[in-house]
Amino acid sequence: MTSGPPLRVLITAGAGGIGRVVAREFLARGERVHLCDVDVGALESVAKEARDALVSRCDVADETQVDALFAKQMEQFGGLDVLVNCAGIAGPTAPIEEITLADWHQCLGVNLDGTLLCSQRAIPIMKQAGAGLIVNFSSTAGLIGYPNRSPYATAKWGIIGFTKTLAMELGPFGIRANAICPGPVEGERIDRVIAAQAETTGRTEAEIRDEYAAGTSLRRFVTPEDIAGTVLFLASPAGASISGQALAVDGHAERI
Repeated sequence: MTSGPPLRVLITAGAGGIGRVVAREFLARGERVHLCDVDVGALESVAKEARDALVSRCDVADETQVDALFAKQMEQFGGLDVLVNCAGIAGPTAPIEEITLADWHQCLGVNLDGTLLCSQRAIPIMKQAGAGLIVNFSSTAGLIGYPNRSPYATAKWGIIGFTKTLAMELGPFGIRANAICPGPVEGERIDRVIAAQAETTGRTEAEIRDEYAAGTSLRRFVTPEDIAGTVLFLASPAGASISGQALAVDGHAERI
């Protein structure tokens, strides 16, 4: 990917879904990858598949665990070139008036706190190096809203504001920050979301899946590989002047 030494990459929620594919693609290009996740079973699986990766268990909403994660990063890799903040949860599916405060706090906490804590620890490392890239994960929901998913949409709008502010603060130090906004992505996560919506609305999962696809100009879901390709582009020399952007990878979603 680069003409210099391999990139040192840290990916949160890297043992499953989009994060796992991002890790796989960086490894395939010869970069040094450290991935973390809270799912021990998934970590064991990815460790067998990606033997060249450094693997850690970490709840990124826990400051103590994040401190340990970054200490391991520095001990093993001696620096950090790319931070990919993939960690997040879907949150509850219900009309706004039925959302409990506890569910609201949990969704915002996991989606926003982990991004904050990891970014805070990455910044001094990148400042010292005079370069770096932070990629945060928002969503199409962070661009156009999301009926019956208000905590998630609110968190993802927050990610975009946080990312743009990061870019403004860190640009003078040679550090870039961007947000990726996936639309419906093929995989287990969207399957769970669709199942929850079917239960809430009384519609069939097939109807909801078709509606998701019909809400995009391309009339289909995107793939984890589509998302990973965008992350790798940002980390390449071709993306060197891209910062402060919310990049939709969603087949042009017109609605959710």
